[in-house]
Amino acid sequence: MTLRIIATGGTFDKHYNELNGVLGFADSHLPEVIKRSRITIPAALEVVSLLDSLDMQDADRQKVLAACQAATEKAIVIVHGTDTMRETAEVLGAAAGTSDKTIVFTGAMIPYEIANSDALFNFGFACGVAQTLPPGVYVAMNGTIFTWDNVTKNRAAGVFQAR
Repeated sequence: MTLRIIATGGTFDKHYNELNGVLGFADSHLPEVIKRSRITIPAALEVVSLLDSLDMQDADRQKVLAACQAATEKAIVIVHGTDTMRETAEVLGAAAGTSDKTIVFTGAMIPYEIANSDALFNFGFACGVAQTLPPGVYVAMNGTIFTWDNVTKNRAAGVFQAR
């Protein structure tokens, strides 16, 4: 089995610019994350975009869908921003063309390169469940798995929960 990892950006992949104190995008952290995770199955990384999910448009979601449909792998992990992860998961969940694949969205509340980030755990968790869940579209955050049609981000608590 090969695992397809699709990067779209989000807090997970943001870099801290110490000159101006701004979080933004440069290169994806995922090559380093994959290495640090010590995944023993082959993993193919595809960077579709590096966007804050609040900046993601319908066309960007269609690119994610197209990447999933074009993937030969049956297990796919999508690293996505948490603010609109549910919206992108809904686009994929509603698409019939991904029905034979297990697609797992994950992200981070704190950027990977910042101390106490949840990024590495969430990534490893998502990679594991993508190999074991039945085909479908899921969100895996902080040790909990949700189906694409039964998840919401509780912004006040900073967690994902069932709707």
